[in-house]
Amino acid sequence: MTASETHRTIDAVWRIESPRLIAGLARIVRDVGVAEDLAQDALVAALEQWPESGVPDNPGAWLMATAKHRAIDLFRRNKRVEGKHEELGHELESRQETAVPEFDSVIDDDIGDDLLRLMFTACHPVLSAEARVALTLRLLGGLTTEEIARAFLVPEPTVAQRIVRAKRTLARERVPFEVPRGNELAARLSSVIEVIYLVFNEGYTATAGDDWMRPALCEDALRLGRILAELVPKEPEIHGLVALMEIQASRTRARVGPSGQPILLLDQNRALWDQLLIRRGLAALERVDKLGGARGAYALQAAIAACHARARTPAETDWARIAALYETLAGIAPSPVVELNRAVAVAMAFGPAAGLELVEPLTAEPSLENYHLLPSVRGDLLAKLGRFNEARPEFERAASLTRNTRERELLLDRARACINVSTPEEPEDGRKGT
Repeated sequence: MTASETHRTIDAVWRIESPRLIAGLARIVRDVGVAEDLAQDALVAALEQWPESGVPDNPGAWLMATAKHRAIDLFRRNKRVEGKHEELGHELESRQETAVPEFDSVIDDDIGDDLLRLMFTACHPVLSAEARVALTLRLLGGLTTEEIARAFLVPEPTVAQRIVRAKRTLARERVPFEVPRGNELAARLSSVIEVIYLVFNEGYTATAGDDWMRPALCEDALRLGRILAELVPKEPEIHGLVALMEIQASRTRARVGPSGQPILLLDQNRALWDQLLIRRGLAALERVDKLGGARGAYALQAAIAACHARARTPAETDWARIAALYETLAGIAPSPVVELNRAVAVAMAFGPAAGLELVEPLTAEPSLENYHLLPSVRGDLLAKLGRFNEARPEFERAASLTRNTRERELLLDRARACINVSTPEEPEDGRKGT
């Protein structure tokens, strides 16, 4: 294995193992900032040693063992609270035989699981909502600061500052590493729900890299969502979140071609959709309705996903229903991204000109200035209207903005398809192609 191949392997291992590594360390050191630093030290050691020694058979266990040794050294060097540090050092040494098996164990329905503790710690009320989400994505999602910034459509330095300040605040306030109880649990659920779905979304459509999807992230988010649904069974939005993730995850096999290329929704082989996950998602959506009250943002998105899941063919999709659901969603959770999605649904239901009419005002929205899906959608609608000379630069701009290699290739293919296509004279009403 070459050095570059080893480094790619290390990156992949880190993406998979870092959340459990940090969570396991945080349980021991009771400080998420220190836990992440120790995990990073182990990563540096891997980068230094694995190119020469080779990737170990159990890289996660290697990282955990290395991080624990770093923790023992840290406690022994630090003389400020010597008695406590010696106590923790002995505890770490006594766990030497048991920590790796604990680290290797998977999440189950036990609410005391390390990853769940880490999730609630990162979502503690002493932090701002933005800091909770950013920190949890960093610690449990294994995302870089840049990827988090793209998910929030905010500058990267802003996210970096949020993460640093969040870790300092948790340490200063001595936030316990535990699952909250009672009223405190209910107060933190909304931010936890948001974070879980953002982790899922990063796995479902990766913002950067060579892969269109990161299924491991989707699986982690689904598992955490299911745990939450069992923990708080009477909270409708948790079931809405689970329903949304189950239905979206059902398309995983159909979303990627043999060579890893993206396959868009309307082009997917629906026979590959996982019917078990669809049934689970629809059942979760039914639980939302049985609990009563108006559907929340995640339940509405799940209802949109259910419209696709119920359609045996693309032509059977109830786009008018989807457009109406997006309008309701925009009423309770307004955002430019929701409006962009509503425009797509309107275009499918009532023609590309109607959708383009909704898209045009969004081009002046500052938060969408570098959002690649805006020019992608605009290019698609222009192409459907036969305005290929206008569509091509939109696809090229979208390709320049995405950080995902597979998505860039897809967008450039669409741009090339617009070249040399004859553009017939447009009708006066501008509704060509509807």
